[in-house]
Amino acid sequence: MATYAIGDLQGCFTAFRHLLDIIRFDPVHDKLWLVGDIVNRGPDSLSLLRYIKQAGNCMLMVLGNHDLHLSMIAAGMAKSHPSDTIQSILDAPDRDELLAWLRQQKLFHVENQFAMVHAGLLPGWSITQAQLLAQEVEVALRHDNGRELLAHMYGNEPNHWQDNSSGYDRLRVIINAMTRMRICTLDGRMDFAFKGDPQSLPTGYVPWFDHPQRASRDHIVICGHWSALGLHITDNLIALDTGCVWGRQLTAIRLEDRKVFQFSCGE
Repeated sequence: MATYAIGDLQGCFTAFRHLLDIIRFDPVHDKLWLVGDIVNRGPDSLSLLRYIKQAGNCMLMVLGNHDLHLSMIAAGMAKSHPSDTIQSILDAPDRDELLAWLRQQKLFHVENQFAMVHAGLLPGWSITQAQLLAQEVEVALRHDNGRELLAHMYGNEPNHWQDNSSGYDRLRVIINAMTRMRICTLDGRMDFAFKGDPQSLPTGYVPWFDHPQRASRDHIVICGHWSALGLHITDNLIALDTGCVWGRQLTAIRLEDRKVFQFSCGE
């Protein structure tokens, strides 16, 4: 039995199937962790969403910003972007079933020494606190189809955490950190505009995982979201977004021994 984590899929169903062949994934004995953004920008989000849903307990995912964007559009709370490729899901006869399943997925997952999130964790959050905060969002998403939360989800403010925050401001900070954040200041203020490589950071910012007071260092955090960062593995971080949707690679890592497997998506 092995557990594999795979980076951002973004509708790249064919590449996903090829990578499963490379790792010789056995759905009876193996487990697969997906770091979110399973839909959008790529060519076949509908087939990919159906496949993961039908896979059952052998595949586990956390929600990414593109997955939440799909829920927003489906609920009439946002408009499609020209680069979106999710219309096939919105037009599908099983759309309601697929979208209901998607809203049931976790924002954050912890198992043994590993913790999985799409983007990152604010430096002051311990793993235990992050679990509790993610659960607040998960409950809100599942309540009444999540419409109330979806109506207030978008926005860059507040850009930092306060323990006494409440309401939709509180939930928005949690969502933004876990699905959108790449960098923050030393006092934990997030920037959402920067998408470049770590060598070109704006002044005063650090990658969230390099913050000197990062409280989640006692776990190995598995994440994606930052394609310009690429594959980045340290003692307490495994970042897996290697830009498959941009023609680069789709990456899997076997958690038991950290062996890396890749499929070249430009082929």
